[in-house]
Amino acid sequence: MAAPTRIRIIIAFAALYLIWGSTFLGIRFAIETIPPFLMAGSRFVLAGMIMFAIAWWQGIGKSSCANWRTSLIIGACLLLAGNGGVTISEKYIDSGLAALIVAIVPIYIVILGWASGMTPRPAPIAWLALVGGFVGVGILFGPALHFSSNSARHPAIGIAILLVSSFVWSVGSLYSRVAKHAASPFLTAAQQMLCGGLLLLLAGIMTGEIRQLHLSAMSILSLASFVYLVMIGAVVGYTAYIWLLRHCEPAKVATYAYVNPIVAVLLGAAFAGETLSVRVLIAAGLIIGSVALVITAQQLRARAEPAISAAMEPAD
Repeated sequence: MAAPTRIRIIIAFAALYLIWGSTFLGIRFAIETIPPFLMAGSRFVLAGMIMFAIAWWQGIGKSSCANWRTSLIIGACLLLAGNGGVTISEKYIDSGLAALIVAIVPIYIVILGWASGMTPRPAPIAWLALVGGFVGVGILFGPALHFSSNSARHPAIGIAILLVSSFVWSVGSLYSRVAKHAASPFLTAAQQMLCGGLLLLLAGIMTGEIRQLHLSAMSILSLASFVYLVMIGAVVGYTAYIWLLRHCEPAKVATYAYVNPIVAVLLGAAFAGETLSVRVLIAAGLIIGSVALVITAQQLRARAEPAISAAMEPAD
């Protein structure tokens, strides 16, 4: 591999790890003075327009009705339910804790893939990892059930929202694997962001967030975080992700699933004063370690199956 290409790959991974890991803190700051659904919806509509412009500039801005329908379904699962759930949950829990709960998505995908017949039964080591991941969630969830009625933040509500939204995200991710998409990944991303963003805006309108929107009350920090989420979190982060998928093994790119929570927890502690208790650290170790084990087990199985198939082929 040429040196410049290696440098670009390192930069892209750094962007993926740091940018996507930092979006949880960005969301927390943005929703301090901007209503959650309206913030998330505006974020993805603007990012989708930028990604659509990129696709149009590449000469691939046309798409079929079937592709738009697919994008609507995936946008509803990944952005309305998934990202919308993350955004709302941060009204109740710390950004680092939200990132840890979201980290169980690969575990959900393994279980759902097996249950739906899309993937083989998980190996015994993967089952051990699945149990470890949910034990980690239980460690976080258990004490959160005992909150004061006078508290403005109810962690049990935030964790419950994330468990459901992560499940829906996982369903949408599995559907995305078999659905028909537009030829350009940039056009696909643009369509999903536009559809999901519009659904988030609709959710904001239906929940009365328009009445809570006061431009004069928006802080500089919230506005700066919103711009960061649009330009850096969505556009740059997603572009780095797409580029890496084209130049690296998917299993290597998937490492963001357990690196991002670490970044989010550290940033939350450093810039938002979020607490790193022993309980959170133990749960983080279980969840992140389990996700890493699940991804590694999938990678090893993917490598072993072609080798087994090749060994079973008759000689010429």
